[in-house]
Amino acid sequence: MSAGAKLRLGAVVLTMGNRPKELRALLDSVAAQEGDPVEVAVVGNGAPLPELPEGVRTVELAENLGIPGGRNVGIEMFGPGGRDVDVLLFLDDDGLLPHTDTARLCREAFDEDPALGIVSFRIADPDTGATQRRHVPRLRATDPMRSSRVTTFLGGANAVRTAVLQQVGGLPDEFFYAHEETDLAWRALDAGWSIDYRADMVLHHPTTAPSRHAVYHRMVARNRVWLARRNLPALLVPCYLGVWLLLTLARRPSRAALRAWLGGFREGWTGPCGPRRPMRWHTVWRLTRLGRPPVI
Repeated sequence: MSAGAKLRLGAVVLTMGNRPKELRALLDSVAAQEGDPVEVAVVGNGAPLPELPEGVRTVELAENLGIPGGRNVGIEMFGPGGRDVDVLLFLDDDGLLPHTDTARLCREAFDEDPALGIVSFRIADPDTGATQRRHVPRLRATDPMRSSRVTTFLGGANAVRTAVLQQVGGLPDEFFYAHEETDLAWRALDAGWSIDYRADMVLHHPTTAPSRHAVYHRMVARNRVWLARRNLPALLVPCYLGVWLLLTLARRPSRAALRAWLGGFREGWTGPCGPRRPMRWHTVWRLTRLGRPPVI
């Protein structure tokens, strides 16, 4: 891109077709952004799409490919690895951009820092303005209004430089749901990119519990094992998974939840997890310096 040229932004939105009003409100909030228009691709993930504004790119998938699989389809709607744009926003279909400067802030952030690969937005409840602790992607999460460098990002409220996707690949299709963002984050960090959590880039989203998904406990455990098997040096795999096993038991889940979690944990060891590319020890140290060593 020539000096002084503006970064081209695109947006990928997944929908199951069951929230047409919320989806339309999100698209309206994207269209209201300051500066050059943000190109939008909407993926019907195993569901037909409602009527959408003119100019929106659309695809209806015959089956639900899961969150990473659906988002990967959305990426390719902007050319291989999303190369038709410089940055892709990934937004939940029931989210909303309450401020019109989010696209401008994204352009400025990526333009000012060539090593910045991913930006994680702050998710806030539209009624209370509160940000759930789990939506702050760092261990020290008590102050959601503090921006910082982080080691992972939020799946439905982020922006990714497409050069990252072209270099390290997209999200892991096989994960279907849970931890796919951390898998991409670790690969991006290992390739030398940085990740920022920006409290001033806000997505409104109703407060929910992740366990509302029936497959939550099984997927979280299975994908945690796959995440380690794919990305960690062999010495750290048992350390990372042992810590998470102890943390899960300490939280005293219900008998049904624990049974599902243990079943997923077992499945993570017995099922194929995709290609293994262990991160460098330099990256392990970098994660540690950022406050989240890859053992927790």
